[in-house]
Amino acid sequence: MRLEAVELIRIGIPLVAPFETSFGVQSDRDILLVKAITSDGEGWGECVAGEEPTYSPEYVDGAQHVLTHHLLPRLVAREDLKAEEVFGLLRHVHGHQMAKAAIEMAILDAQLRARGESFGKYLGAVRSEVDCGVSVGIHRTIPELLRTVGGFLDQGYRRIKLKIKPGWDIEPVRAVRERFGDVPLQVDANTAYNLSDAKHLAELDAYDLLLIEQPMPEDQVLAHAQMAEIVSTPICLDESIHSLRAAADAIELHACRIINIKPGRVGGYLEARRIHDLCASHSIPVWMGGMLETGIGRAGNVAMAAMSNFTLPGDTSASDRYYHRDIITEPFVLQGGRLRVPTGPGLGVTVDEERLREVTTSTMEMRREKTSATTPSR
Repeated sequence: MRLEAVELIRIGIPLVAPFETSFGVQSDRDILLVKAITSDGEGWGECVAGEEPTYSPEYVDGAQHVLTHHLLPRLVAREDLKAEEVFGLLRHVHGHQMAKAAIEMAILDAQLRARGESFGKYLGAVRSEVDCGVSVGIHRTIPELLRTVGGFLDQGYRRIKLKIKPGWDIEPVRAVRERFGDVPLQVDANTAYNLSDAKHLAELDAYDLLLIEQPMPEDQVLAHAQMAEIVSTPICLDESIHSLRAAADAIELHACRIINIKPGRVGGYLEARRIHDLCASHSIPVWMGGMLETGIGRAGNVAMAAMSNFTLPGDTSASDRYYHRDIITEPFVLQGGRLRVPTGPGLGVTVDEERLREVTTSTMEMRREKTSATTPSR
């Protein structure tokens, strides 16, 4: 397969409601989509980088720059290209996993569409549906939080994840546990704490949580192992797991008992599959994280979440959790607390071209021989 051209499409799309984490509040998304045009057909990818380098060092403007100037030139010059080769071909560009993941995803989608194979089948899915959890942002008050959680449980979500930060941790967890009983419950700190907070976080042990996700900064892997000796609730790593090697080191150090896999964070679905297999070999359960993806990214995540070692409900929420109108023609709909794994070729979803035009803010095309850019009038 030959990569003839790549379209980089920026879209601006509002969230259903503001979403607050320890990093800040987000009301809309500036998203970079990648469309691969190959000799065998087209494929789509989605870059999960945020507008600012707060969750990770990557951000959407930087991702577009590195794709244009460093990643795509290494791919479009090749006469024959397979998705399985992308990770290795881009290895000499350090970091930029989210940008790498987006182009690998688009090429893999095109490759699988051409041979009529779904993402789920290719990745090794063992389920036709996946259990869905939902991530609940930081609220202004406990009563508001309880109303939000109650609404999600009424919709059928099978697990609640609460975002926490210093000053918003023990009390919201206590309130949710008291109001909703034994609902599966976990928390996500997004690196907001230090090792000196371990005894405080150990107070969460009383509430029978599934896990505490990424309590400390991503480079403090040893500190997570030390915290795990104080806190009984399982520690789950997210931001720290940026590669197969990082996952292996964390497991060796006993820094976590659970791992959150985000394909964009580790450089693509193929590296994510390697991490899944590593964790399975060490009896470390994994679950699928979320990055406020549109239906393009959600399709790949749902397919991967159907693999055997994804034994905890992930953040693979329905489309309407974040967007009033998605950019695919058949949005993901929650049914009995689950999402159905797409079975069509490639990602198994169709981009809604009309909706895409409505939300597109700029486009750039890179062909084998030249590059062009346009900014649509709004």
